[in-house]
Amino acid sequence: MFGLGTIINTAAIIVGGIIGILFGKLIPKRVQDALIVSNGICVMFIGIAGAVSKMLVLNENGFDTQKSLLLTLSMALGTIVGSALDLERGVEKFGDWLKAKSKSNDDKGFTNAFIISSCTVCIGAMAIIGSLNDVLYGDISILLLKSIIDLITICVMTCALGKGAVFSAVSVLLFQGVISLIAFVIKPIMTDLALTDLGFVGSVLIFIVGLNLIRDKKISVVNMLPSILFAVGFSFIPALN
Repeated sequence: MFGLGTIINTAAIIVGGIIGILFGKLIPKRVQDALIVSNGICVMFIGIAGAVSKMLVLNENGFDTQKSLLLTLSMALGTIVGSALDLERGVEKFGDWLKAKSKSNDDKGFTNAFIISSCTVCIGAMAIIGSLNDVLYGDISILLLKSIIDLITICVMTCALGKGAVFSAVSVLLFQGVISLIAFVIKPIMTDLALTDLGFVGSVLIFIVGLNLIRDKKISVVNMLPSILFAVGFSFIPALN
């Protein structure tokens, strides 16, 4: 069961990717490299803004921090679980499968482009909250905004990284589709605080995605994905909030 917002989001990514494929060859390599760095910085600041807005609180003495322990525990336990399950390898295999099915075996950067772009458009509160609102309340406003952002992002990534970025549309369709399917099941436990903590940890992961775009040495974001599940669980422990 796919909500209207998810279908629009998937279509927007495909359109952005097609634009990138058509015009990417017209852009010099040095400009493509600059686009990767520029996009990485933008993604990092999106992640920083989302995390800081949840972590900093204003009181009479100035700013104070909160949720530090929740973040540390969520990231640590999530990384342990994700690494034990070797989620990144699973995603790589899926990317290799898509590479073979799309007859893109000559594209050495296909799988890397697929993984980076999939993490960029799937990780974050907008994907999850937007999908929940789409199915439960018929509100597609969040996913419409996400669609515009993703169209531009994937267009740039396709130009810079290759056509593997276009196939992040498959990831979005599957990821947000699964959320839509289980929306009615998780609705009772998805309190406002749970959504806040999910968005908080998700924003940190988004920052890491942006960091990967500007560094040669990559951090395994995929193996950290279970962190957002721990964040939701820890939201019900008052001492961690």
